[in-house]
Amino acid sequence: MQYSIGVEYGLHCLVYLIDIPPDSTIGIKELSAFQGVSETYLSKIFAKLTKAGIVSSVPGVKGGYRLAKSPADISFWDVVVAVEGATPIFQCKNIKNNSYLCRDEDYAACAQASPCVINLTMLEAEDSMRNVLRNKSLTWLNEELDRVLTPQSRKDTREYFANSNNV
Repeated sequence: MQYSIGVEYGLHCLVYLIDIPPDSTIGIKELSAFQGVSETYLSKIFAKLTKAGIVSSVPGVKGGYRLAKSPADISFWDVVVAVEGATPIFQCKNIKNNSYLCRDEDYAACAQASPCVINLTMLEAEDSMRNVLRNKSLTWLNEELDRVLTPQSRKDTREYFANSNNV
């Protein structure tokens, strides 16, 4: 299982939107330049984030993006679903019901009536991962970045976006 780098770019860019004034936006041009990624690629990610209601898009020359809701209400899982979709990682095909032993009708009836232990385990693992991601919000991420990054790097990042043309 692997999430695309789009999830990482999305989360990084969303953190930058936390500190802007309520009526301001940050443009794709500034976000992509800061991240070192193409505007086209980041635009596709932000289209998905907009569709999911995580950001709102403001059109026009002074347009850009801003958070559509509180950072405390945007979880890592929200971003994963927006960028990657909600398709389960493991997709059981019930191959246990195709085994050699299932050629016997009595055995097949028993096998088909019992749940697949592999599927149950994989679903449990996915559920645990989703719950961890649901419990990590943009607010949490912002606080962690304040804790692990230097104050100067946080200040420089905020100044970069405060001095862009859209803010």
